Amino acid sequence: MGHTSKPQSPGGLTRTLLSQNRLTQADLAMITGLSRQTISSIISGRSSITPETATVLAAAFANDPSEWLRLDNEYRLAQIQSDRRTQAIEHRAAIMRIAPIRDMQRRGWIKHSTNFDEVERELKRFFGTDDLRQQSEFQVAYRRHPELPYNNAVRAWCYRARQLAQTLPVRKFNKRNLKELESELRRVAAFAKETYRVPLLFAQYGIRFVVIEPLPKTRMDGAAFWLDEASPVIAVSIRFDRIDNFWFTVMHELKHIKHQDVPSIDDGLKEILESSDAELDDIEKRANREAAASLIDPKELESFTRRFAPLYSEQRIIQFAHRIRIHPGIIVGQLQNGKHISYSTLRKLLAKVRDTALETALADGWGRTLPPGL
Repeated sequence: MGHTSKPQSPGGLTRTLLSQNRLTQADLAMITGLSRQTISSIISGRSSITPETATVLAAAFANDPSEWLRLDNEYRLAQIQSDRRTQAIEHRAAIMRIAPIRDMQRRGWIKHSTNFDEVERELKRFFGTDDLRQQSEFQVAYRRHPELPYNNAVRAWCYRARQLAQTLPVRKFNKRNLKELESELRRVAAFAKETYRVPLLFAQYGIRFVVIEPLPKTRMDGAAFWLDEASPVIAVSIRFDRIDNFWFTVMHELKHIKHQDVPSIDDGLKEILESSDAELDDIEKRANREAAASLIDPKELESFTRRFAPLYSEQRIIQFAHRIRIHPGIIVGQLQNGKHISYSTLRKLLAKVRDTALETALADGWGRTLPPGL
């Protein structure tokens, strides 16, 4: 491994050139008109090189004034960079980039403070680590806008979801019961007013379910992860207050739990984004495909579109919804997603469900304040 050499000082260069030209400091003072004290201060490093001094020295030694100025700047900068104050500033800047601190303070996730040491302590508490720059991560599968990369706001949202989930009491989880749970959820999906049952059903089947308002610049829909091998978690943001988006996200994350697309926290705590793009694409496509199918049988939807395209009237959609026992808004959402109709069509059928879901869910946001420790 190579070593980074320290920049030569103007004083060092002056000593070298004096030796090469067999001159003394007194000789240089006589040649340049600079005082012997000034020459001594340059050699010892006490004095900086000004443009005027650089011009004089360059004339005396037949080199370029800019070389003296560059050498002096590099030497002074190196001295400053080794200063403890600079190191402290670098540390504070690095910590401030770890999380969206102001947004987290506004949401009450960490306490408000303008004192850096207190902010750092709050972040350590929130992320559960003694070293913010060396902390471990937990693996999360999440549904979000495809063009938005994983960032520190997404990361903070996921940690908040884990923090809340750890406080929830639920029954023992058994993977063999997932098919039964899906059937129960599918029945609830027929009625917007029944959305309050979703958190209760998840708890009954051993899955922790939390609702967290998204932070700015996250565009998160939901996430799935495990607290340990027997403790799955589903977190949703309900950033779109529409029945179609809510149910597709819920089923999407349930599919991640079913296939154990992410290991438990005890299995390594690494981001799912360490997987290849192809692997992630396959995982998400499968969750999307199975989520849609769990709500509406693809053959039923294909038959409906083949018979009525492109005239999807409100009456026909409601009749179809009654026949397959699903909310008509979920049908509209799948028709929009499949580009059978525009996103502005039949929006009156996209019932709002956020307030109903929040009746029984452990939720963070929309004016609800929870202690920072939760």
